[in-house]
Amino acid sequence: MTLACRGNLAGLAAALACAMSATPLQAQMGGLLGDSDVTAGQGGSATPSAAREGRGDRKSRKSRRNVAISPYLEVDQTAIWNLKGGDGDVVTYTSVAAGVTASIETANAALGADVRYEHQFAWGGGRTDQDILSGIVNGRIDAVRNVLSIEAGALATRVRADGYIGANTTLADVTNTAHTYSAYIGPNLSVPVGDLTVTGAYRLGYNRVDTDFGAAAAVGAPVAGYFDESWLHVANAAVGMQPGVLPVGWSVGVGWIREDASQLDQRFDDKYARADITVPISPTVALVGGVGYEKIEISNRDALRDANGVPVRDENGRFVTDSASPRRLSYDQDGIIWDAGVLWRPNPRLEAELRVGHRYGSMSYTGSLAWRGRNTAVNVVLFDSVDSFGRALNGALANIGTDFYVVRNPFSGDLTGCAFGDAQAGGACFTDTLTGITSANFRNRGVVAQIARRADAWTVSAAAVYAHRKFISDGQSVLAPANGLADQNYFAMLGASRAYGSDAAFDVMGYVNYFDSGTPGIGDVTNIGANVGYRRMIWRRLSASAAIGIDSIDTQAQQSFISLLAQIGLRYQF
Repeated sequence: MTLACRGNLAGLAAALACAMSATPLQAQMGGLLGDSDVTAGQGGSATPSAAREGRGDRKSRKSRRNVAISPYLEVDQTAIWNLKGGDGDVVTYTSVAAGVTASIETANAALGADVRYEHQFAWGGGRTDQDILSGIVNGRIDAVRNVLSIEAGALATRVRADGYIGANTTLADVTNTAHTYSAYIGPNLSVPVGDLTVTGAYRLGYNRVDTDFGAAAAVGAPVAGYFDESWLHVANAAVGMQPGVLPVGWSVGVGWIREDASQLDQRFDDKYARADITVPISPTVALVGGVGYEKIEISNRDALRDANGVPVRDENGRFVTDSASPRRLSYDQDGIIWDAGVLWRPNPRLEAELRVGHRYGSMSYTGSLAWRGRNTAVNVVLFDSVDSFGRALNGALANIGTDFYVVRNPFSGDLTGCAFGDAQAGGACFTDTLTGITSANFRNRGVVAQIARRADAWTVSAAAVYAHRKFISDGQSVLAPANGLADQNYFAMLGASRAYGSDAAFDVMGYVNYFDSGTPGIGDVTNIGANVGYRRMIWRRLSASAAIGIDSIDTQAQQSFISLLAQIGLRYQF
């Protein structure tokens, strides 16, 4: 991949956002392809959402000031009938929620937010009360216009962690879900120096997974243990020049990525230097390529063991780290990296790139396609990276941008796995990252596609994801059984919303997730569901809603379920 994608992004969802941003090579072609305001080398940012905004975009923001903040209170009553599996009882619960959606854009700042806190009061059926915090916040402040910006963001959601991997949380309880959090902050610098542009960036990230499994900890516990928390540092710098002064464009950059994870004191350390070149062969086509040097080390300590040599786990299924054990290398790769390919940009709305190269000790294939119409955005990415849960989630969050919307499950309020941008912004899917949370690092390859359309009264969102993860671990510690294991995840969703005037709306959503586990004892899991909902204003800012849905979980290792769900509710929009 290009320097921008390598230095800034980790994982499938982040790769999607990278395809939407201007890499150094794409920026170098700006003058040739009719977008002379694009800044060369902006892909060096550690948070490349800034890179999506060229100089032309920032100039247009001078006259823009859009502020939309919509807090709300909501009360819902939900009932669940188990048509297959379970004890046949009807599960009911009452939800009281407070949330806010916000979109703020001024000449010097931007903020996007969709945050919801919900408390569920259980009414029998073996369900317990629970608190749910979910949402995404991303913001940017231009400290010095066109030169220095500061970006920050946060994410909260929850996932299944009880062996029903990939299944949504509608039927879940506090004993079989994990609460996931991620946050980042960092500056981005872009300084023109004559015909050159010098960029630099730093991102500090934090990731955490909280669980309260109790006796259920051993059910579905991954071989490599559950992720706990990690700190992430991403720093990079680059200098580049557009074609014009020279017949070719070029970019030279360096970067460093470091992650320290608490589980088994794992450490990821990646240092690289790279040079890229663009050779225009027509006004719309260029040959692109790059070469560099990279050194990656992944290491960890062993787990504490009892008198029988059995690894000790805590009450939530995590390994207890033996701080006295030696640090072992599970991955030590260094050498020349390279890639070459073609970049096609027939007009400012369509861009495609395909590359083949050598990285991580083997051949690597990456590519992207992005098309933006007046009301529609289409993005497809072929990706290949070495990832962890923390790096993938934090990188995805940092690349969503500030103009986005999320699709929520009406029965749980949870995020459904993707954030969609408008026709000119980014977006990301988190499903590959949140499926099968584990503490191990892995080689991550696959493809992702997103479509978002907003036109007249309609909003349509669709996504499809395939991810293949091959785990990396040392051969002597407790992580040894995970080395070389692989899993695959397939995800697709389609959602549509139709507004009827200003006081009514109809929503429909369907989704499928298939997790093919390579871990012994876990088994494959298929989750399929669909729901429809209707909301109508009944008095001033008070609206009533109704929704009905069906959800199924089919697994080889545990009991399968088919459930019918119904909900009625009231919302007051401030």
